[in-house]
Amino acid sequence: MSEGDAAPATMATPVTRNLTARIAAALVLAPSAIAIAYIGGWLWAALVTLAAIGLYVEWLAIVGETRRISVVASGVAALALAGIVLPFKLSLVALPLGLLAVAALTPERRIWTTSGFIYAAAAEQASIMLRSDPAMGWTALMLVFLVVWVTDIGGYFAGRGFGGPKLWPRISPNKTWAGAVGGFAASIAVAAGFAAFGLGKTVPMLLLGSILSIVSQLGDLFESAVKRRFGVKDSSHIIPGHGGLLDRLDGFVAAVVLAAILGFLRRGADGVGSGLMMW
Repeated sequence: MSEGDAAPATMATPVTRNLTARIAAALVLAPSAIAIAYIGGWLWAALVTLAAIGLYVEWLAIVGETRRISVVASGVAALALAGIVLPFKLSLVALPLGLLAVAALTPERRIWTTSGFIYAAAAEQASIMLRSDPAMGWTALMLVFLVVWVTDIGGYFAGRGFGGPKLWPRISPNKTWAGAVGGFAASIAVAAGFAAFGLGKTVPMLLLGSILSIVSQLGDLFESAVKRRFGVKDSSHIIPGHGGLLDRLDGFVAAVVLAAILGFLRRGADGVGSGLMMW
C-alpha cells in the first residue's frame, strides 16, 4: 500500500473519533434533557439555571474576564436567584440588578461581559417560560429541541457528505451551504411530523420550523464569530466531541429565545407555549 493510499485512512481517524464522541455524548445528554423537560417544574428550572450559569462563565472565559471574581459572582448570583429562587415577576428585578452589577464591576470589556450576561439570562428565562405553559409548554419545547437537533445533525452529515462552497469561511470555516440546506430540510421534516400528528396546523408549523432552523444556524454563526473575535476554538471541553456548553447550546439559545418571544407576544407570560404552537 502506498503512502497516498494510507493517508486518507489516517486522516479519517480523528473525524471518526470525533463523530463517535459526539454520538456517545448525545445518547447521554439528549434523553436526560428530554426526561427533565418532561418532568418540568423546579427540576427543569434548576437544569436551565445551571446551564445558563455555565453559558455565562464560558462567555467570560472567551472574552478573558473570568479573572474578575466579582464579575463572575454577581452574574452567577443573579442568574441563580432569577432561575430557581424567585418567582417570574421578581426575576424581572433580579436580572436588571445583576446586569448593572456586572457592568459596574467590569472596568474593561464592559460591553462583552454585559452581553454575555444578557445572553445567558435570555436563554434561562425563555426556556423556563416556554416550559411553564401547562397546556402546550412540553410540546412547544420539544418542537424547539427537535428542530435545533435535526438542524445540527442534518447540517453535519450533509456538510460532510456533499461538501461544496463554504457558508461563511471567515467566521466558521467548516460550515458549508450544503450543510445549511441539509439542516433546514431536516427541520421541515420535523415540523411536518408535528402537523401530521395534529400538534399544529401544517402551514404555520412549516413556517415555524423553517424560521427556528434559520435562527438556530444564525445562533451558531454568532457564537463562532464571538470565538473568532477572541481567537478561541472551543468555549470549553466539558462535552466530549462538542466542546463547551456554548458550542452545544448556541443554536438552541437563539431558537428558544425567538420561540418565547413569539409565544409571549401572542398569549402572554402564562401561555408562551400555546402562543407558539396554536395559530
